[in-house]
Amino acid sequence: MYYVEKTIEISAAHNLMLSYESKCEALHGHNWKIVVYCRAKELNQDGMVTDFTHIKRIVKDTFDHKYINDVLQVNPSAENIARWICDNVENCYKVSVQESEGNIAIYEMD
Repeated sequence: MYYVEKTIEISAAHNLMLSYESKCEALHGHNWKIVVYCRAKELNQDGMVTDFTHIKRIVKDTFDHKYINDVLQVNPSAENIARWICDNVENCYKVSVQESEGNIAIYEMD
């Protein structure tokens, strides 16, 4: 099994829709640190699991300097961002999304 890991930093804003009162319901931004993990049993025709540039392009084009509520069709929590990335990056099986120091959400496919 081959593995690659790509770390990407983005700046983006969101506000959460919650079932309880929270300051996170107000518009706010983060400097997010995202780590994308991909794997494959066989390398592609270019000798790669997934090109690092393709991973970066998908994440940056989708989220960097964006209002994430306009991007996702679900509550834009770090958990949902991680799931979206995992579902949209080739060979991805795990994503960690750090929205601030000490606050990290991880999604991993079963």
